[in-house]
Amino acid sequence: MTVSEAVVKKILKICDERDITINKLSNICGITQSTIDNIVNGNSKNPKLLTIVRICDGLGITMHEFFSDPLFLNLDRED
Repeated sequence: MTVSEAVVKKILKICDERDITINKLSNICGITQSTIDNIVNGNSKNPKLLTIVRICDGLGITMHEFFSDPLFLNLDRED
């Protein structure tokens, strides 16, 4: 799995756990829905760290909490 794929899975996992839609996530985080849609749909292969920071801030979690998931172990390099 690539980093981008892991980020998508983590975002979808959080939305599922909190029973929120991508639209609601974008509103909570102050990010346009198109930005999150592009990440989730795989159109954005390298989401900016600032976008992930804003997602974490909106959800009230730390970056550590976001990335401390088994999804981020043994990732394939994308370079």
